[in-house]
Amino acid sequence: RSVRCQARNTATSERCALTRLSAICAPALLHTDGAPVVPISAQLKYNVDVVCEYIEKRIPVPVRDFVSPPQMIVIRSFDVNKPGSEVEELKGGVAGGSILQGVLKMGQEIEVRPGIITKDNEGRVKCIPIYSRIVSLFAEQNELQYAVPGGLIGVGLTVDPTLTRADRLVGQVLGEVGALPDVYSELEVNFFLLRRLLGVRSKEGEKAGKVTKLSKGEVLMLNIGSMCTGARVLAVKHDLAKLQLTSPVCTKEGEKVALSRRVEKHWRLIGWGQIQKGLKMDLPPRGA
Repeated sequence: RSVRCQARNTATSERCALTRLSAICAPALLHTDGAPVVPISAQLKYNVDVVCEYIEKRIPVPVRDFVSPPQMIVIRSFDVNKPGSEVEELKGGVAGGSILQGVLKMGQEIEVRPGIITKDNEGRVKCIPIYSRIVSLFAEQNELQYAVPGGLIGVGLTVDPTLTRADRLVGQVLGEVGALPDVYSELEVNFFLLRRLLGVRSKEGEKAGKVTKLSKGEVLMLNIGSMCTGARVLAVKHDLAKLQLTSPVCTKEGEKVALSRRVEKHWRLIGWGQIQKGLKMDLPPRGA
């Protein structure tokens, strides 16, 4: 279920707007379940209320899972300490994101995977999970004692703020110790390709370029949750592809992924897929 918005309508002609509308509605591009197209102007606040109405009526509220072990995808991380702070004033790193399932509580012991990614002398990638404790929970300016799925949550930790500064934890998964998904270095994906490229300019009257099949050895960009990583195609058979990741990912079988390809110096969405299985990495035990 989705709602499509057609923006930048205030400084364009009616003919141009209708041309863009026909491109948005092209049935060959995406399976949109008859999603409505709403022309909007966010600056002038035109039709913003209509978009909100469509979201309320068309998109169902997801079922919240409060029972399973907590898991949160990290979409931001930062160091809240100001330059020149005294040692006594220093605070631990902060991770921000959305809770997928479960409940996070103040004082809870947590784990972050993949954690610290390093390479040994032989060039093999190693992952060391980060262990910490929750010392604060915030939703905007509201301090919480516990956090549930839905919305964005800021989680204050006891870790060295160097590990969280400048979004270094983006794409990682935070949750209960020992209950997080496995970390993979290779994935087998059941994929589906779009018929034509999205977001690529074409000459007037010409159709957007077709999406060619995946080829062995080419490099793609994968989006899994909030993680963005490169992937080299090791093998392709029908609608299955084996991918070697440039950076390990904490995920699980059945998770959805987005596939992008480099086109004219830009990454363009070419399809999506679902993880079937993968090569799991061995993680060192806590305290090792």
